[in-house]
Amino acid sequence: MRILVVGAGAIGGYFGGRLLQAGRDVTFLVRPRRASELASAGLVIKSPNGDVTLKDPKTVQADKLAEKFDVVLLSCKAFDLDDAIKSFATAVGPNTAIIPMLNGMKHLDVLDQKFGAGRVLGGLCAIAATLNEKREVVQLQPMQSINYGERDGKLSDRVKAIDEAFRSGINGASASQNIMQDMWEKWVFLSTLAASTSLMRTSVGNILAAPGGRDFLLGMLDETSAIAAASGYAPGGPFFERVKGNLTTEGSPMTASMFRDIKAGLPVEADHVIGDLIARGDAAKVPVPKLRIAYTHLKAYEKQRMG
Repeated sequence: MRILVVGAGAIGGYFGGRLLQAGRDVTFLVRPRRASELASAGLVIKSPNGDVTLKDPKTVQADKLAEKFDVVLLSCKAFDLDDAIKSFATAVGPNTAIIPMLNGMKHLDVLDQKFGAGRVLGGLCAIAATLNEKREVVQLQPMQSINYGERDGKLSDRVKAIDEAFRSGINGASASQNIMQDMWEKWVFLSTLAASTSLMRTSVGNILAAPGGRDFLLGMLDETSAIAAASGYAPGGPFFERVKGNLTTEGSPMTASMFRDIKAGLPVEADHVIGDLIARGDAAKVPVPKLRIAYTHLKAYEKQRMG
């Protein structure tokens, strides 16, 4: 199975690196600068689950990409999606499976339109990782997971083959027969955390310690959950209880990566993660006053950032 990992940043570098470490046929689609870094220093992963340096991993640049791949693992940010699609489009053949690990749902429509829904699986991952100043992939916590599956819930032969390949190298890799539910539940949690910690510019614990903080967090969760339910994917069961627990843990240092990006002056996925959720809420006539304030805040940040 030939696997093309689009990018070798924190997420693509980590999961692609673990597959390469396990002997899988992995090629990283990268820009010239990253290709040079990987050629000289290798792909370096620093992790509580074990460090590794992978010497001279296979890389390709978009203008040299000619072959077709069995699997494309896509882990870019939403605002880079159009450029990413242009870069890997020539690698997609009749039997290629694309596994996007972006947050939200809007990217599925974009990928379906370009490649056809039959080539696009559902996918998501959970990992805390970053690139350090040496351009090494650093995993910040031992927790990690990656899930993928047919969007109709069938356990197809191609998903079984992908699962076998991924499980051989990645702890926490798992095929899902409920991938759309999984993606919606992650979106509910992520959007609640991102909207809340970005708007309040602080951690869950500090919000909880403020007057009205608990009601604010749970109110945001109610809004995002109501949109999911109206879309046919009501969150519930163990996941929902775990999320509620995460959002009501006194002293929790938890923040969203979106908030950390704001602090660093970086672009944010305001439209993809929050704006699209509001649009779906409007279509279903679900009132979302807290989400709207958070979205206005994010768009004002974007305007300020662009000067």
